[in-house]
Amino acid sequence: MASPFLEINAITKRYGDHEALKGVSMELYPGEIVSLLGVNGAGKTTLSSIVATLRPPTSGDILFNGVSIYKDIVGYRRNIGFCPQRPNLNNYLTLRDNLLFAGRYYGMQESAIEARVADLSDRFSLGKYLDQKPEVLSGGYKQRFTLARSIIHQPALVILDEPTVALDPHIRRKLWDYILALKKSNICVLLTTHYLDEAEALSDRVCVLDKGKVRLVDTPSNLMQSFQKGSLEDVFIHLMGEE
Repeated sequence: MASPFLEINAITKRYGDHEALKGVSMELYPGEIVSLLGVNGAGKTTLSSIVATLRPPTSGDILFNGVSIYKDIVGYRRNIGFCPQRPNLNNYLTLRDNLLFAGRYYGMQESAIEARVADLSDRFSLGKYLDQKPEVLSGGYKQRFTLARSIIHQPALVILDEPTVALDPHIRRKLWDYILALKKSNICVLLTTHYLDEAEALSDRVCVLDKGKVRLVDTPSNLMQSFQKGSLEDVFIHLMGEE
């Protein structure tokens, strides 16, 4: 197996007296999809936001290609994309201009940005909307566009925070296709989701967090076999019922 490009080492996070993460460690590899699972308050969003550099850890470190991300956090950010649960699009700009702005934010050359806009427009079927503002998009298309924007700079890692929540089933499945396409492009995806069927369908591995600690990390198929369950959801319910 390839060497891990991201190493999460003994990450803790405290909010006053509350310890949201308690020494979380795991590794991420190129071209894999890893889902963070857990009940509300387990630490999923806290961990993904730390990996995305939206908040600092209390202790521990994250290594990107063997070097702490905190030695060059701007350089690290150029290698990641973040797709929030709620699309945070600039409603005063057209979709094209939203993409152009994102590309410039990452320091891309104008010619490279134009090429990526054309590529993403085709890949995500956005062509007829490019010169319109986000307000014309449905919820599913807004999430599709937000995902496209998050990869304009061709990052090594994309962090997806509940990307399909509240979407219709057929739109969810379409977004699954886009997420799987990221894997085919050798992009690593860190996915936070409450949908166990989604995690089972997409994930190479799942990480179950429980009260701020890593309960286990394994493939969905291995977990279903080990616990003799027919679905990842059944495994998860079994694990939570053990408490």
